[in-house]
Amino acid sequence: MTTEIKQLKKENLIVRIFEDEIAAGEAGAQFVAEQLNNAIRAKGFANLILATGASQFAFIHALKKQEIDWAKITVFHLDEYKDLPETHPASFRKYLKERILDEVKPCQVHYIHGDAGDIEGEIARYEELLRAAEIDVACIGIGENGHIAFNDPDVADFDDTRLVKVVQLDDACRRQQLGEGWFSTLEEVPGEAVSLTIPAIMRCKVISCMVPDKRKANAVHDTLNAEISTACPATILRRHPDTVLFLDENSASRLT
Repeated sequence: MTTEIKQLKKENLIVRIFEDEIAAGEAGAQFVAEQLNNAIRAKGFANLILATGASQFAFIHALKKQEIDWAKITVFHLDEYKDLPETHPASFRKYLKERILDEVKPCQVHYIHGDAGDIEGEIARYEELLRAAEIDVACIGIGENGHIAFNDPDVADFDDTRLVKVVQLDDACRRQQLGEGWFSTLEEVPGEAVSLTIPAIMRCKVISCMVPDKRKANAVHDTLNAEISTACPATILRRHPDTVLFLDENSASRLT
């Protein structure tokens, strides 16, 4: 059973706080499953964006257990390191395949191939797919530096005309990837990634944002309390009409 401690709202953003990461993940999975099932009932199919990273472990595990007709779902993913092969342990394509998609077998999966030889052609291909699709649910997280997807403060653009682009990763972002154990040294962490832009995320109908862990407490505090600006890109979620932020006690520890 998911134990919800508190619920609050900051502008448009609904915030739900749970006792631990497992409870938050289960609640997030139930919420996403409900949204997907509603879309399937309404139009016969659903489009879903999935995030990766350590913050999504409990959520992804719980999502696999939900009653969802995956044969009617098309999955997109949020970002991928540039020039990193899928065989690398840190590959987000590898993460999604091994942790959920090979098991649930969606109707179709569209991956970002960050190691494509023609990266601009790959970006154009992915943008075309996104423009043609209404995304029913985007599952995202928030980085320690306040990023959403790989839109770090230095590259985030609330008015970006692109839906997908190559971005530079800042030092805080690269250190987070190292700290989560995906790489052995900071030098191994790629300096660039292919990422959905902030407008690509904001155009999704519903956003489920899963952010557990004490190391995210400062980013969560700023997301809810800082001025809405690219200094903390996640602040823009307060303007989305249908976003829910799922926290555990650790990530909510700086909220009063």
